[in-house]
Amino acid sequence: MAKYLVIVESPAKVKTIKKFLGANYEVAASNGHVRDLPRSVLGIDVEHDFEPKYITIRGKGDILANLRKEVKKAEKIYLATDPDREGEAISWHLLAALKLENKKVYRITFNEITKTAVKESLKNAREINMDLVDAQQARRCLDRMVGYKISPVLWAKVKRGLSAGRVQSVALRIICDREEEINAFIPEEYWTLEASFLVAGEKKPLLAKYYGTTEEKKTIGSREELEAVKKLLNQAEYQVSSVKNGERVKKAPLPFTTSTLQQEASKVLNFSTQKTMRLAQQLYESGIITYLRTDSTRVSDEAAKAAREFVTTKYGTDYAAKAEQEQKSGAKIQDAHEAIRPTDLNRTPSESKESLARDQFRLYQLIWKRFVASRMASAVYETTSVKIDAAGQRFSVAASKVKFDGFMSVYTEEEEKEENNTLVKGITKDTKLTLQQLFEKQHFTQPASHYTEASLVRAMEELGIGRPSTYAPTITTILARRYIVKENKNLYVTELGEVVNNMMKEAFPSIVDVNFTATMEALLDGVEEGSVKWKTVVSNFYPDLAEAVDKAEKELKEVEIADELSDEFCDLCGRQMVIKYGPHGRFLACPGFPECRNTKPYFEKIGVACPKCGKDIVLKKTKKGRKYYGCIDNPDCDFMVWQKPVEDRCDRCGAIMLQKGNKLACSDENCGFVKDAQKQEA
Repeated sequence: MAKYLVIVESPAKVKTIKKFLGANYEVAASNGHVRDLPRSVLGIDVEHDFEPKYITIRGKGDILANLRKEVKKAEKIYLATDPDREGEAISWHLLAALKLENKKVYRITFNEITKTAVKESLKNAREINMDLVDAQQARRCLDRMVGYKISPVLWAKVKRGLSAGRVQSVALRIICDREEEINAFIPEEYWTLEASFLVAGEKKPLLAKYYGTTEEKKTIGSREELEAVKKLLNQAEYQVSSVKNGERVKKAPLPFTTSTLQQEASKVLNFSTQKTMRLAQQLYESGIITYLRTDSTRVSDEAAKAAREFVTTKYGTDYAAKAEQEQKSGAKIQDAHEAIRPTDLNRTPSESKESLARDQFRLYQLIWKRFVASRMASAVYETTSVKIDAAGQRFSVAASKVKFDGFMSVYTEEEEKEENNTLVKGITKDTKLTLQQLFEKQHFTQPASHYTEASLVRAMEELGIGRPSTYAPTITTILARRYIVKENKNLYVTELGEVVNNMMKEAFPSIVDVNFTATMEALLDGVEEGSVKWKTVVSNFYPDLAEAVDKAEKELKEVEIADELSDEFCDLCGRQMVIKYGPHGRFLACPGFPECRNTKPYFEKIGVACPKCGKDIVLKKTKKGRKYYGCIDNPDCDFMVWQKPVEDRCDRCGAIMLQKGNKLACSDENCGFVKDAQKQEA
């Protein structure tokens, strides 16, 4: 009969861990949290030292009953929930729910599900770390306060079903700010110039890019500047002024953290953050990779030694890294965990392909290659840089060739391209060059890119918003609420998202303030370290929140969206239709409901005529909810733009003008005319 009970979180781990430990051990699963704050009320006693009121989660009664039976049989109980704040809190809740106060109870953690790691954790059993538990309690209470206090305000002022969150509202703010930046962006004209040279003794021409003057780098900003440069160059003699040969070292990448894994899986495999985390969890529970929620790039001494031996054996001594790389970051790193890596490098992707599902295999291959590459030597490039001068102007051409591939024999990033221009290698200062042709091209500067899931995760990490475990759930939530939509990887704000964000900025500016939220994360880290009391954090936060909620309830205006009359009439009964607000935005409905249930799509007219057919331009939305402006006569007329058109026409070419912040810009990018929206001055 088993003497010892090991309780883990996931049932997927039970069989594997039992196999490692043998007959004296029984292994059971809690299926995650067993206790939480009640769903129907706040669940935090704000009158009595902010004490949380925990209850058994619905549906967990049978699991707890089975665990109690196993507890009675066991001499010792080992709580082996995940090695993070959340896992520590689950162990603490199990201690209370199973009434283990008088039992021999130990906390064990392991970063990988291997026989060595699990057995080693039993030798290093400890008590529950209450600092970690308190950090989780503080986060849970803060999130509950924000969600349960602010969400009802949104229900009353906008519509039911909306939600606010301490981290999700900031993530929405970040996306909205980027959208405003893009909409206000004014493109600026610039030109590029390339020269094609005939090289003595060579059949192929040499292409060089315009650099500037011999004194400084310069950008050509207009057609006039371009013509002035070309005038100087057309009759000039061209001379090679310098040839520099050198080496460029490209360092091996660091192993994956949670955020870098999400970013790379999005870029290379086109996985959402949610999918990446789900697959990584499956790989972890199968004992194939180490724990997936980490912001550390640290690797254990044993793993580093094994990796060095593997690289040396498979690729040769020259390919093994000479020294460890370190992560450079201003943010605090939770260094309790290792980086994400394979538990056994000898389990190569090719050997694992048959036993893994397709997407599991693709993610494992990415993790395996990245970790092996991180233990390898830097790649070395031979570089050649040539400067060509004429009439005080300068062109440059560069080439690079891999001298030693190092880590790139295993792992290459998509943007890494080799500039292998063989013509450059033979050029010296004495090489005779004859100008064959000048190639000019007009460009316009581009606004910042829309966020993708990957770039949003990177921004949240850099700003100190959230932690590895929160990135994916945060993005999933704001997508599910339809505050944002995803099109071709890009994230766009919906009309509903704009309404919620504007309301949050007006009524709860500190909640959606990036610096405030980052400071709260730092305080939670302080709780984990034992330097800050968790109830101090909560008690300092609540009064300001309660005051802001009271003020918002009294002063915030409701979003005027219900029963607004339109100029459309019901096709069925002839009544004047009204504008309603649904989960997907505004629509037209017959006021005779429920007798008449007629509805139509709502298109908001902006008072500007279509430049193609003269009919109204209206505000529309794509299927996923992104706003644009198009002709009401679509599909017969195909006019559409992303920015709001205005009545003004371009002073230069007569095209329709678009609103971009406090400026008006010509809709024809080749024109580039801009004027101030208020002063109307060119």
